[in-house]
Amino acid sequence: MGFTIGGIREIRSGTRRRGRTSECTAVAEFTGLWGWDVVPGARAAAGTCSCGHPDCPAPGAHPLDFAPQVPAGATLDEASQAWAEFPGASVMLPVGRAFDVVEVAEPAGRRALVRLERMGLPLGPVAATPDGRAHFFVAPGAAAELPQLLYRMGWDDPSALDLRGLGPGTYITAPPSDRGGLGPVRWLRPPALDSATRPPAARLLLGTLAYVAHRSRARA
Repeated sequence: MGFTIGGIREIRSGTRRRGRTSECTAVAEFTGLWGWDVVPGARAAAGTCSCGHPDCPAPGAHPLDFAPQVPAGATLDEASQAWAEFPGASVMLPVGRAFDVVEVAEPAGRRALVRLERMGLPLGPVAATPDGRAHFFVAPGAAAELPQLLYRMGWDDPSALDLRGLGPGTYITAPPSDRGGLGPVRWLRPPALDSATRPPAARLLLGTLAYVAHRSRARA
């Protein structure tokens, strides 16, 4: 992608110098450094969505239909120019292109993350949403494979684990944006050059995630 550690510093220091918003910083890093497409998303306040539809089924938690995506590889200036056309938009990432997501309850996700780090297993970025979910970024294709992978591990019903895969056609809100008027999404494990561009295969994490999710639900 043509970016180095020095490029990261340049993006971040340039953003401070020019007074750009935290969303612009995030968009520039996601597109220019990690190779992710980004889509401007709606915001919500008091249950009302900025998309303008009074009967919106997901206030503040969906892309803006009229806003084009900012493609992977966009520079800081390109990202800032695109975002300036939709001030206040949240930062959303299309799933199923550079990564899929394994979603689990945040308490179980936090415990699993500690276990996985102690085991020295490869990990991608991990985010936490304000409604109590943890998003583990994994290699594309995981969502389609998830039921079969869990079945092979002895788990017949993924829904009983409160664990699911998110794949093509879904979008997640990325830090530091607010989701649904509930508060900001935040990183539990932020992106890094190795993990963001090459997220791990879901099978490497799934055994631990399923086990911890099962234990968490059993204690509830």
